[in-house]
Amino acid sequence: MTIKPCLLGLAFAAALLSAGGASAQAPSQDPAASCLPRGFFSGPAAYKSVEQLPDGRVTFRLCAPDARVALVTSTDNADVIPMGFGGGPRGLAMVKDATGLWSVTTDKPVAADTYRFNFNVDGARVPDPQGTRFSEERVGVNSTFEVLGPAGAFQTFDKAVPHGAVSTIEYWSTSLNVRRRAHVYTPSGYEKGKGVYPVLYLVHGAGDSDDSWTSVGHAHYILDNLIAAGKARPMIIVMPSGHTPDRPGADMLTNTDFRDDFLKDLIPYVDGHYRTIAKPDSRAMAGLSMGGAHTIQNGLTHPELFHYIGIFSMGLQSAEQASAYAARNDAALKQGAKAFKLVYYAMGKDDFLYATVAPTRATLDKYGIAHVYNESGGGHTWINWRRYLADFAPRLFK
Repeated sequence: MTIKPCLLGLAFAAALLSAGGASAQAPSQDPAASCLPRGFFSGPAAYKSVEQLPDGRVTFRLCAPDARVALVTSTDNADVIPMGFGGGPRGLAMVKDATGLWSVTTDKPVAADTYRFNFNVDGARVPDPQGTRFSEERVGVNSTFEVLGPAGAFQTFDKAVPHGAVSTIEYWSTSLNVRRRAHVYTPSGYEKGKGVYPVLYLVHGAGDSDDSWTSVGHAHYILDNLIAAGKARPMIIVMPSGHTPDRPGADMLTNTDFRDDFLKDLIPYVDGHYRTIAKPDSRAMAGLSMGGAHTIQNGLTHPELFHYIGIFSMGLQSAEQASAYAARNDAALKQGAKAFKLVYYAMGKDDFLYATVAPTRATLDKYGIAHVYNESGGGHTWINWRRYLADFAPRLFK
């Protein structure tokens, strides 16, 4: 293999810059007193960028000697890291020491769970430079960290249980004439076995991607732990991309492009490439937020495909919208009342979409669609959505 000199020079320069060894200007301080790593292959830094303290608080650190302002931001835990709603402060302000290392410790303990976060450096969002775990959003990337403890054990990796696999698949959507991506969980034993499995189609929210249900939602660990405990049936989980290419007039929550790709391309692809039980009694659809809207529009209205439905943190926006939805889907909803094995609906009391509960449940009641309603504390966060999945999955395919 031949490497062109110009490319080799660029690679060498990039390596020097990442190590803090090259700059267009003179260094701002003595390199010996800097937190920046030194040497061509410096390896991990001497400091921990995220550290769980014995009292449950968390310390964040970032080496950025030339930065003027640095914050820690998150969308997952407003009680600990402010999100800036209502004009309040956004993020945790960090303090820089003499070496250029910024740090801040949360005021209170952080509950055992998994969280997304980023650093904000002089106004720019920066994933953790020392991080090894990341979560893709619709656009951009978050770092993630996990606080360990008994309350979060249901969604964490357990070395004592068998683990499934998560694959990234790409397929051609004839409906949209584009390449599409999805993530697929197969339970422990799938690769070596010959058995067939039921399928849960699990959709993410508006700010996320098909990567999100595993990278931050930990759906694979949740199912590994439930299956090992005998609480859930082994199943395949397909996590589609809930977004489609932008086009004028497209509506995110009633996305007919998603519908066409999902029903005409993805489901046939999965049934053709995996050992599925391709029957409605063995097929479920669920989603959070925007994914809940996709489920209302494309799962609840297709009882010939799905007999298990889960709607997390989403609903019909008003009585008027509910009436129009019912009129469009009258026959399917009547059929669903007879066919559904489970309709599961979950919402947090502090969710900004809580007002959608009443019109949604009224519509279900109007058609005699029996449903399990889980009203939790908290709001529109992954803290709730992981727990909704952990409550929903054991109810499937009974």
